[in-house]
Amino acid sequence: MNLLLGFISGMFLTNGMPHFVSGIMGKSHMTPFGKDSSAITNIAWGYINFLVGFWLLNVSGGSLAQLRTFDSYAISFWIGSFVIALSGGWLFSKPNASFPWFKK
Repeated sequence: MNLLLGFISGMFLTNGMPHFVSGIMGKSHMTPFGKDSSAITNIAWGYINFLVGFWLLNVSGGSLAQLRTFDSYAISFWIGSFVIALSGGWLFSKPNASFPWFKK
């Protein structure tokens, strides 16, 4: 179970970065709430991702220091991070990217 939580923690922490960075740059970026969410929405969504990611890291017994050890927990974290990064790259490389629940 800890490996799964580590994987999901990596996904949340990585997903928070583009939202937070877009928000502090004053740019709109897609969130689950809309295709062109405001900068403030992105900052909030980024922080929510960070909070959930760090909470999962803590609940699963992991730590930031442990992520440098490359034990099974750290590897599951980095795989989760890699999966969400690839998914984001694939989604946002499309010119008309949107989530399935957004109406066209």
